[in-house]
Amino acid sequence: MTTTPLVSVLMTSYNREKYIGQAIESVLASDYANLELIIVDDISKDNTVAIAKEYASRDPRVKVFINEKNLGDYPNRNQAAAYASGKYLKYVDSDDFIYPWGLSLLVRMMEQYPESGFGLCSLLQYVKKPYPFLLQPREAYEYNYQKQEIFHKAPLSAIFKTEAFRKVGGFSALRMVGDFEMWHKMALQFPVVLMPDGIVWYREHEEQEMSSFDKFARKYDEIMLQYLTHPQCPLSRQEVRDILVKKRRSLLRSMLNNLTRFRVSGATANWKSRRFFGAALNNLLPK
Repeated sequence: MTTTPLVSVLMTSYNREKYIGQAIESVLASDYANLELIIVDDISKDNTVAIAKEYASRDPRVKVFINEKNLGDYPNRNQAAAYASGKYLKYVDSDDFIYPWGLSLLVRMMEQYPESGFGLCSLLQYVKKPYPFLLQPREAYEYNYQKQEIFHKAPLSAIFKTEAFRKVGGFSALRMVGDFEMWHKMALQFPVVLMPDGIVWYREHEEQEMSSFDKFARKYDEIMLQYLTHPQCPLSRQEVRDILVKKRRSLLRSMLNNLTRFRVSGATANWKSRRFFGAALNNLLPK
């Protein structure tokens, strides 16, 4: 690259005093210098803000904002993006980590495809060709539903063109499932660049809401169906029917597996999801 576009690294925080220091240091240790780190705190009750402000006092690239009221996860992500001035947006959560080479690789791969709107990394190897490569909207939906899932990635594994992010209106306010919805929404309008693993690191701990994933399973089902039946969905009606049939078969296998392990709640959730997609299939049948 002959130029180095500004990257706005966005870090939302809420009671992350145990982790935010390492997260900030990972960003500041980047070998990509043209960045701003925007930290937006959602009214933490611990020392998170004090730690963030200490870094801001030592490095002018760090900017700390405190919300007037608690916004919650995805609205706060949108708030952070509103402060950004970079060409690219890169989320690094306050309990996660980006490797020193991470931003350089992400920007280099995005710049190879000027027509792209966003990129997704932390993906398993695709045996037919190396990363990075570009998927048009139809190809992205085909890839996710017929080859390997890509719409399940967290914001940590994404990079956005700022103008594309703002054009789709950012994340919705849906808890837990906002990222799953966002990739569907972005892929309707913009090509996506797929990128390899080894760029970011995701921390797992008991304080994460992801530990209650099962409570949101139906929301994932609803979003999947919403975008597969969206008027702009790039897949044909028959392709959508095939995807739903495959999904119901997968749910049946999960239900039987849960029953053999006496996981009644899991089996019940599988059964309800099968009924949900069964009704959707009936609606797709010729009248």
